[in-house]
Amino acid sequence: MIKIIYKLFYIPFWLFALLPLRILYLKSDFLYFLIYYIIRYRKKVVYKNLKNSFPEKSEKEIIIIAKKFYRHLCDLFIESVKIIHLSKEQLDKRVNYTNVEILKDLFERKKDIVLVSGHYGNWEWMVNLQLQLLHRLLIIYRPLNNKFANELVFNIRIKFGITMVPMKEIFREAIRYKQKKELITVYFLADQRPPRRNKFWTTFLNQDTPFFTGFEIMAKKFNMAVIYLNLQKVGRGYYDVKFEKLYEDTKDVPNLEITKKVVKTIEDSIIKNPEYWLWSHNRWKHKRENIE
Repeated sequence: MIKIIYKLFYIPFWLFALLPLRILYLKSDFLYFLIYYIIRYRKKVVYKNLKNSFPEKSEKEIIIIAKKFYRHLCDLFIESVKIIHLSKEQLDKRVNYTNVEILKDLFERKKDIVLVSGHYGNWEWMVNLQLQLLHRLLIIYRPLNNKFANELVFNIRIKFGITMVPMKEIFREAIRYKQKKELITVYFLADQRPPRRNKFWTTFLNQDTPFFTGFEIMAKKFNMAVIYLNLQKVGRGYYDVKFEKLYEDTKDVPNLEITKKVVKTIEDSIIKNPEYWLWSHNRWKHKRENIE
């Protein structure tokens, strides 16, 4: 019964994704008008986040960034569904990996990798990343409450061989691959709002912000290299990916130094082109005093 319901849930997305991208982008334009002007999807959250992050910007500048963000958000939705029918060859033309040699060199020297980025650009089009690597790619995820949506997203992400691992099981999985002597790259979206028990706070985009430190804990525990995945949108439906080595050996790095550097690197990307970050996420929902 569950499989039948899932197929009924999946069919509309499957049919929608058959449309060419040029047609889907027209639908994205209409969706932008709908959610920005009619539905007003999370506009209070978006504008509050932008104003607090860029207090030096005028009201006009904030509106321009917000509108660009909503256009990108609609494209992100369209592109994420389109993955259902995108081939490896089509993705290779639209997602350009410029310096994979950094990762291959680490593989040759038998180094595991912690790969970090933020909710920036189109992280969903990274589904072909495993095909660029010699390491086994593990991507951490939090299962969605809606099991049908969760099944859809999960199946899309494993299309090209990525291994999805629930957050609570990632250390156990890392140890298992270590025991098999198989090198791994563990991909963290490092800007997610952390669990309430997390105590590390820093200034991020001019605001007091808590950060999850799991990627640092894992890197230091297994002496893994830390690589920043710099994903930039260079045109509608086109992205450039550049890998930046932040640390090669991490075992003896002072506590929280890795986290601080990752946070600063993500922040620099956002400041450069703010419209491509996920401003609709209520990132600053919890305040320091509420958690502590």
